[in-house]
Amino acid sequence: MPDSYFMACGFKQGYFGIQELRPGQDRVVLFSVWDPGAQNDPRGVPAEQRVEVLYHAEDVVVRRFGGEGTGGQSFYHFAWKTGQTYRFLVEAIVEDNKTAFAAYFFQNETGAWKHLVTFRTITGGTPLTGYYSFIEDFRRDGKSVQERRRARFGNGWIKALDGNWSQLTEARFTADATPVDNIDAVVQAGAFALATGGETEKHTELQTILKRPPSNQQPPHR
Repeated sequence: MPDSYFMACGFKQGYFGIQELRPGQDRVVLFSVWDPGAQNDPRGVPAEQRVEVLYHAEDVVVRRFGGEGTGGQSFYHFAWKTGQTYRFLVEAIVEDNKTAFAAYFFQNETGAWKHLVTFRTITGGTPLTGYYSFIEDFRRDGKSVQERRRARFGNGWIKALDGNWSQLTEARFTADATPVDNIDAVVQAGAFALATGGETEKHTELQTILKRPPSNQQPPHR
């Protein structure tokens, strides 16, 4: 569905997922990290406050963004397919008052993780926190609300500072302030399923905590 963002791996300083842009444009893998502060003009951020690019693959496009905060974003042009499962991994390394966030995307075709980009931003020295996922209709022209967007989010893992992995088995259903009721969240096939737009019927109230059963899958390894 054009003008859609299926965001799988969000955290306090950024987000990571797949987008379908407008008709005729590529599908992409998008990873973004914010500058500190609440400004919206990327040109108005002092150089020392801007997200740093520590690494990016040759086939990954990196640029600045604004409008919803400011920061660095990367685009990997990849023809992802509807109905397939894709995997995302964010690695955080604290460096004094900054944190470097490395984005990896699993290549189903080769069976290997691809290092897309590493951004570093001022965090006060905090590790990865504040996990979330969402579906976004970013056209919002009054017609796109009639188009249905769906995704399942499962097999989520967090590696603690002590090196131990734990599964993400609970999630709170939230939404923005758009006054629509054709949104939903359920547990389906062992995963959290989100849907919005079109003929979506609401089965779960906002702020409900959903619980999925632990899976027998292993944590990611690259």
